[in-house]
Amino acid sequence: MLRFLLTRIALVVPTLIGITLLTFFLVRLMPGDPLLILAGDRGIDPVRYEALRHEYGFDRPILVQYGLYLERLAHGDLGVSAITHAPVWEEFSALFPATVELSLAAVLIAVALGLPAGILAAARRNSIFDHGAMGLALTFYSMPIFWWALLLIMVFSNGLHWTPVSGRIAVEFFVEPVTGFLLIDSLLSDQEGAFASALAHLILPAVVLGTVPLAVIARMTRSAMLDVLGEDYIRTARAKGLSPFRVVAIHALRNAAMPVVTVIGLQVGVLLTGAILTETIFSWPGVGKWLVEAIGRRDYPVLQGGTLLIGLVVMLVNLGVDLLYAAINPRIRHGR
Repeated sequence: MLRFLLTRIALVVPTLIGITLLTFFLVRLMPGDPLLILAGDRGIDPVRYEALRHEYGFDRPILVQYGLYLERLAHGDLGVSAITHAPVWEEFSALFPATVELSLAAVLIAVALGLPAGILAAARRNSIFDHGAMGLALTFYSMPIFWWALLLIMVFSNGLHWTPVSGRIAVEFFVEPVTGFLLIDSLLSDQEGAFASALAHLILPAVVLGTVPLAVIARMTRSAMLDVLGEDYIRTARAKGLSPFRVVAIHALRNAAMPVVTVIGLQVGVLLTGAILTETIFSWPGVGKWLVEAIGRRDYPVLQGGTLLIGLVVMLVNLGVDLLYAAINPRIRHGR
């Protein structure tokens, strides 16, 4: 286990370097001059323009700029936003809890609905429920997030008026940030109705973001359960007279859990990337919306630092999922 852990940690460094390499050069392929965007509609005189190029290091060769960027990263400096002049790390840490809250809510919805659907579909193979659930899962998986979000807004926000359209909480509430998670902070506050407002704002974007992971989890659970339900020890358990619930929920599910846990961990990356569209559509003040705005403003430090931090979070989550394998199946010995 220790050898496996050290090996995975050692792989983090070259992976992060690869992320910096891609983000550094790809953001510079975007059309538009970030210095002209800084100047706005007023324009900029040539002398000031050259001064800004020197200030931001754009007058140096591209490889030299990349080397200086890596040097700053080695000292823990992610840079400063070219627009707000705030450190990238401070902006990320202030906005990341909102993205985590949205992603956790989406995961909860996906697991709470996808896992039972996959189990029941496998237990009732080739039934109406099986075909219906898997057909619905395929439909959810195929739908573009932006289309699904706009459809739900039209039905539940504009039509039925059940959920708000955008934001994290109604404008009449001001909740002092304590943890950064608005549901928790609204409970800690003494403002009546704040928690209900925060929950109402969370439901629709969480459903939209959790739709694709729900479909993936349901289909993977069904596939893994079908593989296990055909094993000899399952037939033996049934021959002993064990109840169908005990056979499926205890014997089969535990042995089918590894691929399901794997796909749940992989969906974290899908949620973080999907949050970019979801947060933009619902004006959710998280990292995804922050990165989209940085693209429009050609804010190189924000794009580079935000992408790097998201990549690090995804790698840490996947490492945690790998370590869970030993808890799920003690026979596994990582590093052999």
